Amino acid sequence: MSLNSKNIVLGVCGSISAYKSPMLLRELVKKGANVNVVITESAKEFVSHKVLSNLSRNSVICNMFDETNQNDGSWHISLAHKTDLMIIAPCSATSLGKLANGICDNALIALTIALPHNIPILIAPAMDTTMWESKAVQRNVETLISYGYQIIQPEVGELASGIIGKGRLPEIESLVFNIEELLKKKISSKLSGKKVLITAGPTLEKIDDVRYISNHSSGKMGYSLAIAAQEMGANVTLISGPVNIPIPDSINIININSAQEMYDEVMKVQSENDILIMCAAVSDFTLKDTFKGKIKKGNDESLILKLDRTKDILAELGEIKTSKQTLIGFALESDNEIENAKSKLINKKCDYIILNSSNKENSGFGGDKNTVTILSKTKEIKSLPTMSKSKLAFEIFNEII
Repeated sequence: MSLNSKNIVLGVCGSISAYKSPMLLRELVKKGANVNVVITESAKEFVSHKVLSNLSRNSVICNMFDETNQNDGSWHISLAHKTDLMIIAPCSATSLGKLANGICDNALIALTIALPHNIPILIAPAMDTTMWESKAVQRNVETLISYGYQIIQPEVGELASGIIGKGRLPEIESLVFNIEELLKKKISSKLSGKKVLITAGPTLEKIDDVRYISNHSSGKMGYSLAIAAQEMGANVTLISGPVNIPIPDSINIININSAQEMYDEVMKVQSENDILIMCAAVSDFTLKDTFKGKIKKGNDESLILKLDRTKDILAELGEIKTSKQTLIGFALESDNEIENAKSKLINKKCDYIILNSSNKENSGFGGDKNTVTILSKTKEIKSLPTMSKSKLAFEIFNEII
């Protein structure tokens, strides 16, 4: 599973097992996660603050009263509401007790207690066997389970004391697996039961039997949206122009060529869907008359083609969509971008317009990255930083959900 666009908090407590925390951090970052590290004072005795900072590419938080952390109001509240998942690995007996009793006397416990109820929390205790088996620790573990915390049981093996028993922090692969499984459950519930219709790719407008008019759309954004919607639990229908991108079998794909074919297929199924995302680069014009066979060059210096406008799929959807449907359009602009996107949002009666630029780096057709601004009918405007199209797909759904 890719962890792109996931905001994860890694908590580290004072334990000899903290030597594994940088390795866990490195794996999460390699998988695309944005990781913020919060540590206890005693954790600094076991793991380097600088190592954690360099690996995460974020400042490490230890002192909850540090003024440098107060850039966005109360730092623990701000960070808690930006987090997709938190894992404390290793978690000491002391921190288990503080969490179970709500004793917020350090940054790590304060942040954990501040997390909204829908944010999953993984706790990986690590300590010597006799400490793990003590009645106090087991009572605190049971209390945390009753709160909804997910406890990763420690493993059996040789401990720092030389004793062989239960208490080892699980290996990195196991910790990452638990993170991915818990995020899958959370992600797959976001669009559970929803039906999502997405269009993608270019359309081809035939000139003769060997030539056509088209554009440079690769289909990557639309396909990324389809895959993200499917991972988030939706029943997805993808109507696609000609592209060369693999798609999961669980996504219903309808292949088309022309703008008219795309219009026909969209209109057949639009009423069955809750969310309509028109991401395809549909040709604005089609040939008035196509030629049979291949047009010969001859002696003419020019060739005049007569074009007719294609049907405006987005505008028609805006007229017929119900109050229970959400309509999202894309706008590719080269100048007066915000104003043009606002006009499209209003004129085509969309709920959202995703604006990108045709003349800026990392935006528009072809590339693996995109830079967009999301405009809503409630007049909110949110510019997102440059990111991969696969990551951006999840960000778009998070916004419209």
